[in-house]
Amino acid sequence: MIHSILDPIVKKGLKSIYDVEIETLEFQETRKDFEGDVTLVVFPLLRQIKGNPAMIAETIGNYLLETSELVSGFNVIKGFLNLVITDEYYLNYFNALEKNENFGRIEPAPDGDAIMVEYSSPNTNKPLHLGHIRNNLLGYSVSEILAASGKKVYKTQIINDRGIHICKSMVAWQHFGNGETPESTGLKGDKLVGNYYVRYDQEFKNQVKTLIQEGLDPEEAAKQAPILLEAQEMLRKWESGDPETVALWKMMNHWVYEGFDETYEALGVDFDTKYYESDTYLLGKEFVADGLEKGIFYRKEDGSVWIDLTEEGLDEKIVLRADGTAVYMTQDIGTAIQRIADFPDINGLVYTVGNEQDYHFKVLFLILKKMGFEWAQNLHHLSYGMVDLPEGKMKSREGTVVDADDLMTEMTNTARDISRELGKLDGYSEVEKEELYRIIGLGALKYYILKVDPKKRILFDPKESIDFNGNTGPFIQYTYARIQSILRKADFDYSAPAENLSLDPKEKDLIKLLEGFPTLLQTAAKSLSPALIANYTYDLVKAYNSFYQTVPILGVTNDLEKRFRVQLSEAIGFAIQSACSLLGIEVPSRM
Repeated sequence: MIHSILDPIVKKGLKSIYDVEIETLEFQETRKDFEGDVTLVVFPLLRQIKGNPAMIAETIGNYLLETSELVSGFNVIKGFLNLVITDEYYLNYFNALEKNENFGRIEPAPDGDAIMVEYSSPNTNKPLHLGHIRNNLLGYSVSEILAASGKKVYKTQIINDRGIHICKSMVAWQHFGNGETPESTGLKGDKLVGNYYVRYDQEFKNQVKTLIQEGLDPEEAAKQAPILLEAQEMLRKWESGDPETVALWKMMNHWVYEGFDETYEALGVDFDTKYYESDTYLLGKEFVADGLEKGIFYRKEDGSVWIDLTEEGLDEKIVLRADGTAVYMTQDIGTAIQRIADFPDINGLVYTVGNEQDYHFKVLFLILKKMGFEWAQNLHHLSYGMVDLPEGKMKSREGTVVDADDLMTEMTNTARDISRELGKLDGYSEVEKEELYRIIGLGALKYYILKVDPKKRILFDPKESIDFNGNTGPFIQYTYARIQSILRKADFDYSAPAENLSLDPKEKDLIKLLEGFPTLLQTAAKSLSPALIANYTYDLVKAYNSFYQTVPILGVTNDLEKRFRVQLSEAIGFAIQSACSLLGIEVPSRM
């Protein structure tokens, strides 16, 4: 970056002119309404240099003009020194650029620390829905960004495959299923099991209504509904290892896993490893016992075990019930420790979980730190807001969720309708068209969700997301395809380095954007924010389209300029492809 190159030069000048040594200089990109590429903020220097900030800026500017080949001009606006950087610097940077689809990435060190990212983590009583889509897209994208920033990454999930929720689906299937299977119904397994979760809720409400009519108060009726008592008994049987119950549980969960895998493949996300709550729910108890001996936890009179976090501004938290059974916190403690044991090179974990669990993770991370695990300093909760729809909130029990598979299908269909209206697919086969509709639809969905800061709620409108203009996935994809069209038409060798050129301001803007990407990638990795990558990509595409509309590329008569502009287009294409891949978005070569 030009900032890091200018930094020692300016510091040397300040020492020479004012005999002061400045530790930190503040550089920023020059505002669009002023001439310049880089701005030095002079005001912080007034702590060590007395004088008028505009005069100090003028003095520094003249020094750089006389001593540095990087600076070709400057202007001063109050205490801001706007520096114009030579075209030669940007051309040299551009010629040294790695122009390929791995633009901006750093290979992980073979012996470096790894980080594990958890995402998805569904329940096995229902299909994945719109909320899961945001979770999966965030977790997958953050994994890709961390890997591109030079980290070794393990992608994982923990599947909530036990508990009363799956028993409710199992009981309903026994009562109303008549032995039907995914094969006999033609339904994906997760949808079939999800239907029985809805059916359970319907039957439960009917039974509660009947009990109330028979004279029970509503609270007691809800506890005494026969189908609930059956589900509770089924859970007890499962926990005791009853062979028939376990066999039914395995069969129905297997249906769900196969359904999930289809959805993950369609969404374009994957995992390196999976954990199952049925395997992990007993983990953690031994570590609590050890912590009890060390005084980290304490036992109450009823036998339950707690930790006091009031000094840290939190509250007291139970980790073992009076009967010795674990709570979710205990399980999460054990699972975190187990993951480090399974992958000893891990030195950090990222949990992609909605913001309703913010407090849970504050407590979990603090407990692990108190237990003395060094890696507990590197635990992160990738907290995100919920996804709302124009129609209102989703409810799983009532079957009013937006199914992930249905949403992806709807996005493809919407892309098909809009593309047909635009009429730009002449010459495509039907197979090619359908693949393009899928790419456009998914690109629109992913970009719409990932361009928003994770902490913010999203109001998702499928039709608004598929627009070939504006801050959308299809606009970015269309620009990439436009670049590929230019490259196909460039029937000459344009590989020679660009030299002896006077850059158009829009060309310089594009090179500056390319120069900023590696730093932005590291920032996105540190902040766990795909939104930074998404909005950078939009800025890059906007700048390229402005260049495309005002600067001739293949039509310019000067061969040196033509060759350079094709090279620049190619580099922008690689940058778009690289950035989009970090978001899990495919870019088509034709649209």
